[in-house]
Amino acid sequence: MKKYIRTIPNYPIKGIQFRDITTILKNSNNFSELINQMTEPWKNEKIDAILSVESRGFIMGGAIAYNLKTAFIPLRKPGKLPAETYSVSYTLEYGTTAMHIHKDALDGHTNLLIIDDLLATGGTAMAAVKLIKNFKNKNIIGAGFMINLPELNGEQKLKGIGIKVHSLMNF
Repeated sequence: MKKYIRTIPNYPIKGIQFRDITTILKNSNNFSELINQMTEPWKNEKIDAILSVESRGFIMGGAIAYNLKTAFIPLRKPGKLPAETYSVSYTLEYGTTAMHIHKDALDGHTNLLIIDDLLATGGTAMAAVKLIKNFKNKNIIGAGFMINLPELNGEQKLKGIGIKVHSLMNF
């Protein structure tokens, strides 16, 4: 799968090596294989809901939720959810933003899996964990990613707070 990732230098800002996943998504066989590989580590876990991060995380999260026959819970950017939300601000590798979840999104869901396309500094995944902490009695089974950038230490941050991490490839 790694050979299908296109690297765009200096995007969105100078110094960033952007990992473009559209090169996998545009091929149906590669996309299907990607989803199967991302689903596999979680098949024997009891998962009630996939929580996935806007926007590229939605691509994998929805398909994995379908494969695992679980609920899909979107974690959205500000102003995108119509009902009352919890929110958390966080820092990205190249800026800051916020993430929201509906206050009733996890009703009836206990065992949760976080899915996103890429793990870099861990800021986005840690924000998802902080959002989940607004709810009582929730269990984070793990976090799954297509790509891990190990030199940015996001995986160590998640493992440091007891989150199981699985990534398909490292850059």
